[in-house]
Amino acid sequence: MHYFAHAKVNIFLKIVGTRGNYHELYSRFMRVRDLFDTLSFVPKQTTQAFELVGDFQCALEHNTLYKIYRALHDQGFSKEIERVMQSYALHVKKKIPTGAGLGGGSSDAATFLRMLNDTAELSLSNEEMMHIGARVGADVAFFVSGYESANVSGIGEIVESYDEEALELEVFTPDLACDTARVYATFREFFLASITPQIAFRMFSCTSAELLASYEPKMLNDLYAACLKAYPELSTMAKEGWFFSGSGSSFFRIKEK
Repeated sequence: MHYFAHAKVNIFLKIVGTRGNYHELYSRFMRVRDLFDTLSFVPKQTTQAFELVGDFQCALEHNTLYKIYRALHDQGFSKEIERVMQSYALHVKKKIPTGAGLGGGSSDAATFLRMLNDTAELSLSNEEMMHIGARVGADVAFFVSGYESANVSGIGEIVESYDEEALELEVFTPDLACDTARVYATFREFFLASITPQIAFRMFSCTSAELLASYEPKMLNDLYAACLKAYPELSTMAKEGWFFSGSGSSFFRIKEK
């Protein structure tokens, strides 16, 4: 059985404060219907406790999929998880670019959590899975929720459904991977003093179509200017009429009819 891990875009992303080393935000997350990774269980080929098949650039211990595996062990589900993973490897067919602001790693993690909940019969509620996911990565809770559109706040752990259908979106990702930590560090150094929380509060009540029609890309996404400063070459890749997602490097717009 195949599971689909959809990408997301940030219709808007406003930084409203800090919490230690983290940045508190207000954002509208929207699922991208036609861009997704595909996850499935396949027969195991090694004796590794956790076997992952796919094109990944990071060490296993830093992979969000492995972190979900460990988090469920910590929740007391070791026997149930091992009953599945002793026979199967996790296969991931990647379509969502990395370092693109589309949440691919978090979406994969949320989808793997759902797979294990189904296959290992853990009987976790959606709320319980969102809580586990939030400990693994800031965006995981949104992907676990299953919402097409949501207002997200805090450091990403507060997810509230926004009553609208996902827009038909077109996504463009330049040949540039942006490091999230570098972009946020640039924002904190050069742009934190100029945040405008009042605008963020108003944006929560607007539809996504209204937001895209009413604001310029740099006003919608506080990280856009920071990303341009951290990666000056990005300015040559931007296109008129396209909006910036997350910490980049992807741009998106409503599909032309």
